[in-house]
Formats: sequence, C-alpha cells, structure tokens
Amino acid sequence: MARSKTYDKPSKTKSRTFTSLNSKKNTSFQMPVNYILCVICIGIAAWFSYKGYLETRVNTPYNIDKLVIKSGLDSPDRYWGTYRPGTYFGLKTRDPHSLVTGLMWYFPHLLQQNRNRLRHWCEQGDGLDRYSWLEHDGRTFGIQEIVDNSAILTTSFVKRPGGRYGGEWTVRINVSSQHHDRDGEEISLIFYTAIEDNTKGNIKASIGNDEQITGVKGSTKGLGSFDLRIIPIKGEVQEHSFLSAIAPGLNLLKETILHNFKLASQKGSKKRRIVLAGEQLPITPEGKRLDPNFIATQVTGKIPFEIEIAYESNSYTDKLDKLSGSNFDTLLEMHRSTFNTKFEQIFKLRSKGYSESDISFAKMALSNMIGSIGYFYGNAQVQSIYTKGPVPYWKAPLYTAVPSRSFFPRGFLWDEGFHGLLISSWDLEIELDIINHWFDLMNVEGWIPREMILGQEALAKVPQEFVTQVNTNANPPTFFLTLNFLIQHKHDEMLREHFEFLDKIYPRLQAWFNWFNTTQQGNLPSTYRWRGRDGITNRELNPKTLTSGLDDYPRASHPSEDERHIDLRCWIAFASNVMSQITEILHHSNKRYSETFDYLSDNQLLNQLHWSPSTQAYADYGLHTNKVKLERPSIPSHTPPQVQPEKVRVVLEDPILKYVDTSFGYVSLFPFILQIIEPTSSQLDKILDDLKNPNLLWTKFGLRSLAKTSPLYMKYNTEHDAPYWRGAIWMNLNYLTVRATHYYSKVDGPYQPKAKKIYNELRQNLIQNVIKQYNISGYIWENYGDNQGDGKGSHPFTGWTSLVVLLMAEIY
Repeated sequence: MARSKTYDKPSKTKSRTFTSLNSKKNTSFQMPVNYILCVICIGIAAWFSYKGYLETRVNTPYNIDKLVIKSGLDSPDRYWGTYRPGTYFGLKTRDPHSLVTGLMWYFPHLLQQNRNRLRHWCEQGDGLDRYSWLEHDGRTFGIQEIVDNSAILTTSFVKRPGGRYGGEWTVRINVSSQHHDRDGEEISLIFYTAIEDNTKGNIKASIGNDEQITGVKGSTKGLGSFDLRIIPIKGEVQEHSFLSAIAPGLNLLKETILHNFKLASQKGSKKRRIVLAGEQLPITPEGKRLDPNFIATQVTGKIPFEIEIAYESNSYTDKLDKLSGSNFDTLLEMHRSTFNTKFEQIFKLRSKGYSESDISFAKMALSNMIGSIGYFYGNAQVQSIYTKGPVPYWKAPLYTAVPSRSFFPRGFLWDEGFHGLLISSWDLEIELDIINHWFDLMNVEGWIPREMILGQEALAKVPQEFVTQVNTNANPPTFFLTLNFLIQHKHDEMLREHFEFLDKIYPRLQAWFNWFNTTQQGNLPSTYRWRGRDGITNRELNPKTLTSGLDDYPRASHPSEDERHIDLRCWIAFASNVMSQITEILHHSNKRYSETFDYLSDNQLLNQLHWSPSTQAYADYGLHTNKVKLERPSIPSHTPPQVQPEKVRVVLEDPILKYVDTSFGYVSLFPFILQIIEPTSSQLDKILDDLKNPNLLWTKFGLRSLAKTSPLYMKYNTEHDAPYWRGAIWMNLNYLTVRATHYYSKVDGPYQPKAKKIYNELRQNLIQNVIKQYNISGYIWENYGDNQGDGKGSHPFTGWTSLVVLLMAEIY
C-alpha cells in the first residue's frame, strides 16, 4: 500500500529511491509494475486461502449446536450395553474410550486341528447353526442363543441401576447340548477385559490363594473403581488359566490369545491341555513391568457347564446383595415379563392369531435389531474434488444399529432409515438418539457420509476400496421415512415430549435437503441424477450405482450427465413432503417445501419425464443400449491359464438417449411405493397389474428386484460379481410396496379392491417365507431367491429384513 501511495503522489525523493541502478527511466514508468506485482501476490494469497477453504469444507462440521446433548452417564440405563455387534458377545459403555468385555470359546479337540475354531468375531465362515438374540429390550437385559455344532451357548445378561457409574451387571454363560449328544465333551470359555490406548485407567488380574485368577480389578475415568468376578456355578471344571498381556489393538484380541496359548500337563495325568500363558508383560529398560491392557480368563469344563461374570462398581453406598444366583434369576424373569407384555401391547401378534412359534420368531427379529445397536467412535475417511487424497473426518461417536453382525457390523446411512421404523415402534427415545448421532455427522456442506467406519474393529472388517467416503456421493435419504413414520404414528408424543427434537434438528434437515436438491440435480428442471457411477470402466456389464443403494440394478449402460433417475426424483419429492409437514408442526411460514412437493408430485410432469410410452412403465432415462456383453480378450494360444485376462465389456451397438425401459423392477415402482401417483391415475392401474405378473416381479415369496424379462436378469456384472439387485427378493423395498398397497387400498379410487387383494397376498407371502427360511436355516437373510425363496447373501441380516415384524403387526 505504501508503494501505491508513492505512485499516486510522486516526489523526487521517492523517485530517486525507486530508480533502477542500471536505468535512468523515471519511476513513474516502473510504479505500475510494482503495483501489479502486489496485486498478483495478493491474488495468489487469496486463491490459496480460498483453495484451502474448499479443501477443508469436506471435513468441517456443520456449524450449529450439536444434537447429542446426552452422552455417557447422561443416559445411565443405556450406559452399558451390547454395543459391540461384530462380536458374538461383548459389553461396553457409551464412552469414546470404554472398558471392553467379550467372550471367546473353542472345543479343545477341534482347536488342535484348526486354530480358526476359536470363536470371537461373528463370521459367516464359522458355520454356526445359528445365533440370535431371543429377547433384548435395549436397556436392561438380553438373552442370546448360539448353536455351534449342536452345542448351545446361552448368553444372558442383566443390568441393575445404582452407584455413580451406570450401575452394575451380571452375565451368565450356559453351555448345553441340543440332544445330549455332546454331553461330557470339553469346552473352553474365555471371558476377557480390555482397555483401549486412550482409556484413562488401568486393569489388573485378581489372583487367589491357589494362584488362579478370580477376576479383574480396575479403575477408569468413566467407571471409577470396579471388580469383575468370574464364578463357575455349574458343571465340572477341568482347567482354569489366564492371560495378562498387552494387545496391539481391539482388532487383534483373538490373535493375542492364539499367540499366548501353550500346552501344559494336567496334574496327575499325562494328558496335555491348551492353557493361557499367564502374565506376559514386557519389562522396560528401567526394569519396570508394563501394565496390561488385556486380561483373559479361560475356564474349561464339561458340557453341561455354566459360569457367571459379575461386574460390580465400587461407587455403591447402599447395595444390599450381589446380582448373582437367585437374585439374577429373579431380576431376569422380571425384565422378561415386562418385555413380553410390552411386545404384545405394541405389535398385538397374539391378538392377531399368530402361533407361539411365530411370536417367538418376531421377538427374535426385533431383539436382533435392538441387540445389534452399536456404539462407535473414531474418524471416518473422506475425500472431495478439492483434496489430493483421503482426509480424516473429525472424531465423533455414532450410536446406530447395523445391518449384519457378521458382514456389515457398522453404520450405513440408507439402512438406518429403515431400521428406525422398527426401533421407533419399540423405543422412541433410542431411535431419536440414533437420529441425533447421525445428523451430528453432517459437514458444513449439508452432507452425511454414506458409511461410517469408526474404530479399529469396524475398520478391520472393511476392504480398503470401500473405506473412503466421497462428498459428491449421496445415499437415499431414508431418515425421511423414519421422520414421516414418527409424524404419522407418534404425532401426539412428538408434539408433547419431543417438540424440541424437531425444532433442533430442523436446520440440519434443511441443509441435508438442500444438499440433495442441489448436488444431485439433473440437466433438466425437476430431474435428478445419482453421482458416483463409473463412466469409463470396461469391466462392468452395467456400471454400478452404489449411491442409489441398489448397487448393480441396471441403469443406463453409458453413464452421462443426461441421465435422469426416477427413484432419486421420488426420494426428493417424498423428502419435500416430510419437510413440509415438519415446517407446519413448527409453525414456520416457509412454503418452499410444500411448493416443491406439489411441483415434484405433479403426475403429468412426472409422466412426461419418466413414463415410457413403449412399455407403459416408469423408467430411468439416459444413454443406453442393451447390446452389451462380457468377453475375454483374445490372447496368444500359448498363454498359461493362470494369466488369462479378465473379461471386459463389449458394446455391440452404439448407445442412444432413451428410456431404460427394459429394466423393469424396483426402480420402476418408486412413484408407487412412495405414494406419489394419484389414486385415480391409469398408471396406478398398470402398476398394480404389473406387480401381479409372474413374468415380471411377482413370486410366492415376495417381489423380485428385477423382472425376468430384463436382459440383465440374474446376470453377473463382472466375471466375478454375482447378481445382487438383479432378481433377488429384498425386504426393504417389499415393505415399502406392501405399505403402498395398503395406502391405495384405503384411499378412494377405482383401484382400491385390486390394491387390497395384492396387499393381502404380498404381505402373507413375505411373512411366510421369511419365517419358513428361518426355521430351515436358523437365520434371517439379506435377501431371498426368487425361485425357491431360499436365503441369500449375508446372514444373520437382522437389519431391514426385520421389518417383517411390522408386516406381521400391520404397522406402516
């Protein structure tokens, strides 16, 4: 700026100061150069500053008060819980850095043959007959049954309030035999306690007079001082050993156990047993023994066999008795009675005439959803077009249900909106807490990552290619389903007790809606396009649309900016309607959302953009051809088989812009399932007819995802990627379809009788098949085959497949 003033008001002195040493030119000719250099420098600095701002937007939190105001001990009855859904059994607190407990087990004669027979994380490869929570209320107790080659492990826990640190609990682990065929066989149970690196506190083994571990003593910031007692209460104990060690991380506890097994001779016998190695703590150069972060107790007994683990807080001042033995039995039965009464009051299955077997199934399905709620903490990994690579999201907690304990033990945005329908029916406070945690993950752009992978255990289960979340990519905004459900079914309760929840979340909902409505727009007004499709791949028969939640469901064969996706348009229309309802509840004068809904739900405009005249069905639009196939590139004849190149896509016909109307399926139903079609519309009549067509979607097990007439029906998307959303029956979209047929069977219109008939048949088909397959296989499944109705995909999948409970109860 000084130089600028010099230029405006030159003086001889200042001119001489700025005269070049090798030139006699007047400084009035040089001053513009200096000024320009100054402006350029400022511009460059401003650009880098703005670039830095753009880079940091992806991992900058939304700047408004947090929604989660109750954490940790603010909710004492939910402080402790089964918040480690990826393990067969484990308890922890709702703290960022918690004391962690868990169970491992093995059969000694089998472990000597195969070290993978040590059970810990829920793994489909373990081949268990079944495992599921039979009853779980999300707050006070749970009963789980695990069947491992006809040996039955029953894990029960009960919590009792009191003290200053969330009360205390007792776990009972009972091992029995299905048909007494394994009575007398040895089984080893390992119950462990661990603390993470950032947990402020310590744990140490409690050693009895006989040099055997009796439990664990410890103290942490979140729990104060505590004792864990391990008590064999039934059966014959063959061996008792322990491990006190330092584990590299929670993701390596099983490996730490395997590394510290040893064979030891049994007293008075030549038989050698697998035991834990005792204290295995390194010593520092100064001669100090390091404190353990992992203590495990192994008890080997003969089936039938039972142990108790009692966690006792030393913060009690008036505790009269221990939560053990008959006291445990009494409290467990009291909670079970409350659970069963509440279950019938909400779902009314007994009054609907369901059998006791069917009711037990429904309790299991609900309990698995509730018992699969986890508490995670850590950084997600995100990326934007302005960052050179992945960057860490801010550290945050997430309280959420998970789709599958074995395959997807982490939070998924689009799944959670479906989960919320069942969870809110059971416990509204739990669901509101889950919603608050998810919306606190919103960044300044209004974006929420599709998948949250927080903590060592969650990260260990995810292939690296799926870890990074990209901020241009959406997922269906299914939390609007949950919010709509709450408005319809919990209206008075929301107004009376949870008005503040709606008021506080409203700005975040506005930002979320705006993010969808701007970043996912199509080229034409009122059209929308999922981002994230790979337009240059030559490996995929039809490039996946992971962001839609429907993965390999066929879209336009050649991704382009001209695409318009019918399902996304309907999601935005549905969301605008929910936003309009919330706006009205909060007494805001904003008409924007109601106007947006009116615009997007205009059936005439919808039909102009998405109704295919040739097939008389709703469809996507884009650059498309059906003439594609996978072929292996030609190679020299002497090439060894092991180096054969992978098949690539061959396009046999140039694509053109047109309706993708040969892919009739779930996507075609969205104007119907989100209830945008007018009840008097001829399109409704055609859709109802198509639903019942067995050559399209109808089966006696539910609606398949893609019509049998589609060129890509049950086709592999690459040489190795089996069909996923190309014919299988999925519960989440079937639930929405049943919900829609119920709606159209209740509103005035010429197609009421047809909708009602389909409603009754489709609902019954789904319920019967899911229960039948559970009885056959022991599991609820990710999806079901359209030929035999058999379970497919990951299992147990007690995420949205548990919506079968709402179908049974007819709650929509």
